[in-house]
Order: sequence, then structure tokens, then C-alpha cells
Amino acid sequence: MDQNFQEELTQIIKFKPPLHKQRHQFVKDLVEKYKPKKVADLGCADCSLLRMLKFCSCIEVLAGLDICANVMQEKMHTLSPLPVDYLQPSERSLTVTLHHGSVAHKDPCMLGFDLVTCIELIEHLEEPELKKFPEVVFGFMAPSIVVISTPNSEFNPLLPGVMLHRHPDHKFEWNQAQFQSWALETARCYDYSVEFTGVGHPPTGMEKAGFCTQIGVFIRKYPRTGESVQSEKPTEAVYKTVFKAVYPSLKDEKYLQNAVISEVIFTAQIIKHHFMSKHQEYGDDPERKSKFQPSMDCFSDCLGKLVVEKNMEPFVSGNEVYIPLATIFSFPKVNRLCGTFEKLCKLIAGKVTLSSDGSAVMFSIEHENEEN
Repeated sequence: MDQNFQEELTQIIKFKPPLHKQRHQFVKDLVEKYKPKKVADLGCADCSLLRMLKFCSCIEVLAGLDICANVMQEKMHTLSPLPVDYLQPSERSLTVTLHHGSVAHKDPCMLGFDLVTCIELIEHLEEPELKKFPEVVFGFMAPSIVVISTPNSEFNPLLPGVMLHRHPDHKFEWNQAQFQSWALETARCYDYSVEFTGVGHPPTGMEKAGFCTQIGVFIRKYPRTGESVQSEKPTEAVYKTVFKAVYPSLKDEKYLQNAVISEVIFTAQIIKHHFMSKHQEYGDDPERKSKFQPSMDCFSDCLGKLVVEKNMEPFVSGNEVYIPLATIFSFPKVNRLCGTFEKLCKLIAGKVTLSSDGSAVMFSIEHENEEN
């Protein structure tokens, strides 16, 4: 390919979506494939990858580490729970923590992770840090999966304005052979396998340049034993925690109780309105009531077409209408939240108006008439 064409190409080459989004999507796809519960992002910078990963339902622990506390602190508020997280707590637990420190140091807070990501990190490391990096990540932390991305220097001639390195803070940028040589040796030393890929495809006709960002995915070959982890565990923490957020979760009894109470009242109100509309339509006429009774054997489609038994039917006594808890518990969402009928009774005790024997939710018909 002639030089003039290459110069023109550097002016028009663009990535859609942008390269940083492609890198983040690559990690997200990996998370969806392997379903890790604990993920750490080393060199998390502005926390943009963590913000994406916090929506992955399999992740229960997210941690970020960066040498620059100021960069993390500018955006760390975006990792805090939103009002909707309190109004509709998730069924999973989620804790997000940010640490200030170097990837060249070991800290026990980084043990036990399933996936560790190092996106555009290693090229920022000085030589002494780079030498310590494999022992810290693969030897000490020893997660099941490590993802490392770094610029591919062979792609640089295709990028406008790039002379030596893509960023002034980069200490080096490896070509494909250099990165693969380092990665294969690291994998061999710490019993990992490694596969190479990347994001940012080269233009047609220049495939030899490789991906703009080269990626190595390391998979640990053998499970780590508890003894080997304990033997290397440092006695003191060296990282400083700069942020921690614990998201509301239905695994927390307080949030679970609120969710169950809201769902019980909501479900009971739906059943009550359905029942009262039929009750007012047929009244006490025995002949018409016989026609009404079968209709209560099956709720309408909006109630999930639930078939109920005789002792589960709503009933009126005096100025009160009663919705049996057994009927409410039959609804899928209530059932899923509580698990057992006993737990349902425990969670709503003293929080919902019940019949004297505690078997039904009670509403006043007079209040119903006032609403109408």
C-alpha cells in the first residue's frame, strides 16, 4: 500500500462504537459468559467500567483500584445507589468499593475475586512496577480470570497524530509479538492459559497490523487452595479505601419486609376490588349468587388466572371484607419474595391489618364506599 494512501487513511480511520466502549463491551460480554460474583478493576481511573458492570446481575462485589485518588473521587459519586434502588431493591446484594494504591503492592482486600480486569493499565507502569505486577495479580490475587488490554504499537502508524506513544503517560507500547511473549511467559509461570484477541479492527488490506487494542484473556488452570492463599496473605492493609457503597437488597431483612408489605397490600387491594365489584353486582340474591360463586373459582387474566379453593375465597363479615393470606401467598411475586407461608406471616405481623386469627388481610367496607 503506497505512502500517500496510508497518510489519507490515518485521517479518516474512526471506530464505531468508540474504542473505549468496545473495550468495556468486551469485558461485559466476558462477565455474561462466565458469571463472576466478585470483580476487580485495576487502574479503574474514572470508574466508567465499574459503572457499566454494576448493572450485571451476577456481580455481588465490585472493587476498583487506582494510583490516582483524585481521578476516582471526581466520579465515584456515580457508583452510589439511586433513589430507585431504595424504592425497588434488587434481589441480589451489591457492594462497590474503591481503593487508592498501586498494583505493585499486595493487599488482602484484593483476595477472593473471580475476575480481575486491567484495561489499558500495564503501559502506564514503570519498569519496577511492571516486574512486580504478575506476582501481585497472578501469584497473590490469583483470580479465575484475568483480562489485560494494551495498545498495539503496530497499529500506531494508522492513527492520526501518533508519533511514538498514544498517550504522554505511556512508558511503553508493545507490538503483538512482545505482548504475546510477555503474556505466555506470565501464564506459564502462574499456571494460566491465555488466549489473544482484541478490539478495533484494522482497515481492509492492512490486517497484518492487528487490532488497535490487543487483549489477553488468562484462565487459571487449577483451583487455588486455601493454604496457598493464607501463606502469602500480608498481615497489614496497604490500600486506602476512598469509597464504599452497599446497595439495598432483598437479602437484607429490612428491605425484604418493606417489599413484602407493599406487595401484600397491593395484591390484596386488587383481589378486594375484584371481589367487591362482583359482590355489589349480585348482592344476596341466592339464585344470582350461585352464578357468581363459580366466577370466584378463577380470577381474571390480570390476576394471573389463579384457581382458588373454597377456604381461600375472600368473604364479607359485617362492615369488613377479608382476603385470606393463603390466597395472597398464591400469587407468584409474593410467593417468590417470602418463600414460605410462615415467613410471610412473620414479615407482615404488626404491619398489616389482619383478622383476629391472623389468617386474612382485613379492609373496611365503609372505607371502600368512601373511596367510591
